[in-house]
Amino acid sequence: MTLKKTLIASVLAFGALTAAHAKDIVDTAVAAGSFKTLATALQAAGLVDTLKGPGPFTVFAPTDEAFAKVPKADLDALLKDKAKLTAVLTYHVVPGKVMAADVKAGKVKTVQGSELTVSTTGGVKVDAANVVKTDITASNGVIHVIDSVIMPR
Repeated sequence: MTLKKTLIASVLAFGALTAAHAKDIVDTAVAAGSFKTLATALQAAGLVDTLKGPGPFTVFAPTDEAFAKVPKADLDALLKDKAKLTAVLTYHVVPGKVMAADVKAGKVKTVQGSELTVSTTGGVKVDAANVVKTDITASNGVIHVIDSVIMPR
């Protein structure tokens, strides 16, 4: 094999290896640095392995500032109630990979089982939360950042 062919083969192999090790939703959120409370909540609910799974998932991820809007006593109680915490967190997850360009207004079924309402008038909202950043891609789905924690009805 010539040096050129060897070099090309090495570059292609490195590219395939890098693509295979792209960060999943959990690692992507942790690396962003603004989802510490979400990461803690996912651990407390035992959902880390699920969101590291094959997916694909669309996650409406509340930032630390969004969690700060929840009264501390309510958040502390939620973090101690695994069943309720799991319901709240899975309400933020939709099956499939839905990019911003594919978002349509209407009801969307969540992993939790309830429907959330997506509106597109004057910006995208999920229930009462504003989508503030879109299309953060991960190996197993996509994250859209929201400014509030949304609660299932």
